Amino acid sequence: MTPQTVGDLIKTLRREAPSWNAPIVTLVAAHTRDPFQTLISCILSLRTKDETTAAATRRLFERASTPDAMLKIPVRQLERLIFPVGFYRTKARVIRGISSDLKTRYGGEVPDDLDALLTLKGVGRKTANLVVTEAFRKPGICVDTHVHRISNRWGLVETTTPEKTEMALREVLPRRHWLEYNPLLVAFGQTLCHPTSPWCSRCPIEHRCPRLGVVRSR
Repeated sequence: MTPQTVGDLIKTLRREAPSWNAPIVTLVAAHTRDPFQTLISCILSLRTKDETTAAATRRLFERASTPDAMLKIPVRQLERLIFPVGFYRTKARVIRGISSDLKTRYGGEVPDDLDALLTLKGVGRKTANLVVTEAFRKPGICVDTHVHRISNRWGLVETTTPEKTEMALREVLPRRHWLEYNPLLVAFGQTLCHPTSPWCSRCPIEHRCPRLGVVRSR
């Protein structure tokens, strides 16, 4: 797949995207313009449906939206606020740990550097890249299961893990598309390009997609 083809696909998805639900972290970043809330919403969203994450972030940020405020909430109370997000007990401890680390090492501010973000316990490459791109609008490539699946389904990369997909995309995806690639493909993946039985009959780019690995579609 050529850069021109990728650009054409992204252009089409961009035109269709307003009719889809944007990823919750994108909405939080756009609404708050706050790197800390973006980071915490990323943590909450891991292995959790967007509607559950949205409700949890609303409850949590009504009580605390800064590292200092977060540290004043006991872990048990944090657990109740974010329940029923996936692994809520672990995430409550991670949120407190991140808040403490930010206060101690970064003056309560979220760093805008990928390597610095990765030093925060509980922050992986997906979360770090998402914070860099969504909160700071700096180039990065966040790869979740949707981005990994669709990039391989298009034949843009041929990889076996999200981490390998990120590195491959950094080589082949034109840099001008980095910021929008994740939110577009996540919304596309949630709406049409499902893991199994994607809605190819409704897909605006069906005629240009090689559908690699697709066994059954609708």
